[in-house]
Amino acid sequence: MQNKFIKNIIFLLFLNLLVKPFWILGVDREVQNMLGDKSYGLYLAIFNFSYLFYIILDLGITNFNSRNIAQDNKSLSKHFAGLSEVKLILGLVYAVVIFVIGYIKGFRDGFELKLLFWCGLNQILLSFILFLRSNIQGLLLFKTDSFLSVFDRLLAILLMSMILWTGWFPREKFSIIWYLQAQTLAYVCTIIVALSVVLKHTEKLEFRINYKFFADIIRQSLPFALLVLLMSVYSRIEPILLQHLLDDGEVQAGIYGRAYRLFDAGNNISNLFAVFLLPMFASTIAKKENLNDLVKSSFSLIVAMAGIVTVLCFFYRQEIMQLMYHAEPSENEADFLLRIGQYAKVFPILMGSFFCLSTTYVFGTLLTANGSLRQLNIVAASGVVINVLLNLIFIPLFKSVGAACTSLCVQAVTAYAQYLIAKRILKFDLGGKYWLHVVLFIIAIIVATSVVKLLNINWIVAFSISFCLDIVLVFATRLIGLKEIVGLLLQKAQND
Repeated sequence: MQNKFIKNIIFLLFLNLLVKPFWILGVDREVQNMLGDKSYGLYLAIFNFSYLFYIILDLGITNFNSRNIAQDNKSLSKHFAGLSEVKLILGLVYAVVIFVIGYIKGFRDGFELKLLFWCGLNQILLSFILFLRSNIQGLLLFKTDSFLSVFDRLLAILLMSMILWTGWFPREKFSIIWYLQAQTLAYVCTIIVALSVVLKHTEKLEFRINYKFFADIIRQSLPFALLVLLMSVYSRIEPILLQHLLDDGEVQAGIYGRAYRLFDAGNNISNLFAVFLLPMFASTIAKKENLNDLVKSSFSLIVAMAGIVTVLCFFYRQEIMQLMYHAEPSENEADFLLRIGQYAKVFPILMGSFFCLSTTYVFGTLLTANGSLRQLNIVAASGVVINVLLNLIFIPLFKSVGAACTSLCVQAVTAYAQYLIAKRILKFDLGGKYWLHVVLFIIAIIVATSVVKLLNINWIVAFSISFCLDIVLVFATRLIGLKEIVGLLLQKAQND
C-alpha cells in the first residue's frame, strides 16, 4: 500500500503541478489584474459565499462513497444510481438556498445576482465531478483519477487563454462572467468524460426515486456533511467578514485575495494527498494492517513540500508579489510599491496557515477513514468559534493582516488537535527520532534559505539556489530516505 501511494502521488503531483499553478498564477492572476481589487474582491466575496453552502450539495456523500467503495467495490453498482438522484435533488435545494439567503444578505443588484448564479452553477457541476471521481478513487483507479483531476482546469485554461491573450476578445469589455462561463463549459465536458468511466465499471443501474435509500444515505452522511460545513466556514469566511466589517471591505478582500492566491495554489496540491489517502487509509484500516509506514511516508512528503514552499515564500515575499502583480495605469511607482507591501504583509502569514492546513490532509483524512467523525466535528466546531471571535477582534484593528493572522491561529490549533486525536485513537507511533528529523529539516531549510538570501545576487537566481538546496536537505536530514524512495519506485507494486 505504501508503494502504491508513493508511485501514484508522485504521478498526481506531476500532472497537477503542470496545470493548476498556471491556472491560479497565470489565468486567475491576470483576471484580477484586469478587474482590479474592488471588482475582484466582490467576485471573491460572492464566490466564497456560494462555497459556504457547498455542503448542501454534498452532505458528506463524496467521502462516504469513496470510503465505502474502497472497502467493498460492489457498492458502486449498488449505490451509484441512487446517489446520483440524491445529488440532483441536493443541487436544486442548494440553488434555492443560496438565492434566498443571498437576497436576504444583500445581493440584490442585477450583476451580483448574475455572479451568484454562475458561481452557484459551477459549484453544482464541480460537486458532481467530485462525486464521480469518488467512485473512481474508491476503485483505486488512481491514474484515471489523476487525469480527471486536471482535465477541467486544462480545458478552462485553453478557453481563458483565447479570451485573455489572443486578441479575439476586446480586453476593455472583459467581464468576470466570461471567466465563470469558461469554467462552466470545462466542468460540463469533464462530467461527460468522468461519467463514461464510471458507467464502464458499473453493472445494472436502476434510476428510480427511493425515499428510504435517500433517507438512509443522508443519515449516514450527516457527520461527514457537518465536518465539511464547519471546515468550509473557518477556512473561507475571511473575505466575507472583511467585506462586511470594514468600510473598504471589498478592497481589503481583494488584497486578501491576491495574497491568498499562492495559498490556494498550494492547497490544491496538498489536497491531492487526501484524495489518495482516504481510500488507502480506509482499506488499510479495514484489513487491520499497520498504519505507521503509510502515515510516516505521507506526512514526510507533505511536510517536505509544504515546508519548502512556506519558507521560500516567507523570505521572498516582496519579490514574489512584485513579480505576480503589475502597476495600475494611473499608479505611480511609490503607490505601486505601497500596494505590493500590503500584499507582502498578508502573504507570508497565509503561507504559514497553508503549512498547518497541509498537515491536516494526513491526520484529518486518517480520522475520516476511521469514521472518527464526532472527534473531527468537535475540532472543526472549535475552529469556527475561534475563527469568528478572533476575526471580530483582529479585522477592525488590522484589516486583511488580521484576517490572515486569524487563519494561521485556527489552522495551527486544528492541525495539532487532529494529530493528537489520531494518535490516541489509532495508536500509531512515529517515534521521537522521526520528529527529530522533521525539526532538523525545518531548521535546516530556514537557515539555508536565509543565508542564500543574504548573497548579493539576482533574487530569481537566489530563489532557485535555495529551492535546490532545500530539496537536497529533504534527504540530507533524512526526512525522506533517498534509497527507500528509489527502491519503492523501482519495485513492482504488490497491489498493482
